[in-house]
Amino acid sequence: MSSVFSPFSHYAVAKFGGTSVADFDAMNNCADIVLANTDVRIVVLSASAGVTNLLVALASGCDSGKREKYLKQIRHIQYAIIERLDEIPVIKEEIDRLLDNIDTLSEAASLATSSALTDELVSHGEVMSTLLFAELLRQRNTDVEWFDIRRIMRTNDQFGQAEPDIARLHKLAAEHLQPRLNNTIVITQGFIGREEKGRTTTLGRGGSDYTAALLGEALGLRRVDIWTDVPGIYTTDPRVVSAAKRIDKITFDEAAEMATFGAKILHPATLLPAVRSEIPVFVGSSKAPQAGGTLVCDKTEDLPLFRTLALRRKQTLLTLHSLKMLHARGFLAEIFTLLSRHHISVDLITTSEVSVALTLDTTGSTSTDGSLLTDALLTELSTLCRVEVEEDLALVAIIGNELSQAKGLGKEIFGALESFNIRMISYGASSHNICLLVPGPDAEHVIQTLHNGLFEDVM
Repeated sequence: MSSVFSPFSHYAVAKFGGTSVADFDAMNNCADIVLANTDVRIVVLSASAGVTNLLVALASGCDSGKREKYLKQIRHIQYAIIERLDEIPVIKEEIDRLLDNIDTLSEAASLATSSALTDELVSHGEVMSTLLFAELLRQRNTDVEWFDIRRIMRTNDQFGQAEPDIARLHKLAAEHLQPRLNNTIVITQGFIGREEKGRTTTLGRGGSDYTAALLGEALGLRRVDIWTDVPGIYTTDPRVVSAAKRIDKITFDEAAEMATFGAKILHPATLLPAVRSEIPVFVGSSKAPQAGGTLVCDKTEDLPLFRTLALRRKQTLLTLHSLKMLHARGFLAEIFTLLSRHHISVDLITTSEVSVALTLDTTGSTSTDGSLLTDALLTELSTLCRVEVEEDLALVAIIGNELSQAKGLGKEIFGALESFNIRMISYGASSHNICLLVPGPDAEHVIQTLHNGLFEDVM
């Protein structure tokens, strides 16, 4: 649906990721970007780089030695910023209070962990980074207000992967955020929310992008700016392929495929509210804002056959064997009902007469071993079928346009990859992607080989 008229449709929301707010100098760069664009009225921040990982480690339950070590590292990251500010007593007191709270919660986690406790602990990263950034802007003589996003971001109680209540967000944003936009810049947190009982929730790793897009939709803003450490979206990760080139403009469909299949520039859910409201999303580098970036929008001209390559690591292949599948009905329904009950989302699927192979994405898991396959789930599955589990696989996605209608793709792609073991292929369900499951150690070499054949030879 297209966005309705809003008196704030000329405003924008800017989101800065963890590396963009990693230290004082990085935050200062972000402040320069915000102050250079008077349209930016809402700023959404992630935690400073490294803090979330340390908080997740504390939430998993540590002995006293590790707790002290991790807390010291978090304190060092935050104090390195505080000590560069001109006036520090008030902000120091706020950060100290939050650090004490982290200490108390991490001690509780060492006795008994829970998903609710993990979300409460992890949320402190965003709270601290936004407090520090708001203070930095104040000291640059800017009208700024720190805002707790939990006042309006109401979610369900699926801790770690909470779903926002969109209708309530729109209502509460109109009540609590809109009145502030004309007079001040609002600094708020990405990634976190609050469920009905008042407990803190998180939207999943990378959810700060989603927060920014949801706010853009709820307030009818003009644009969502995502500032990260890379100046835009490339034909593949430049850290894997040095010859990768930036894409100046890309469609929502293409970017959504990239995000879904592992490109780290955008969170997979980010584009949902942007597409619903037709709000363009700009992706640029906070370290080099003058370098430009990529605009994600509804339409572009001259759509290429191949657009990008995406890579998603930490994939698990679950193969289920049962004679019940042979000339029978209901087996797959039973399997998917069981997986749904255990909150397991399936990515790719292939079937034969007596087996089904499923891929599970574990990149967003906050469990200590990254596994989604609990003993309870495997026990239930084993009562229905024989189960095989393969881990340390990677998903390579070839993303483009009208791929299912193109001739000769099989020879072009699989001929280039004849020396690799391809564990699974998904092709034909979407005109925008061809997905390959490969051994984890081969993943980068596969990407490099494909990029050379599909992009560099035609650049």
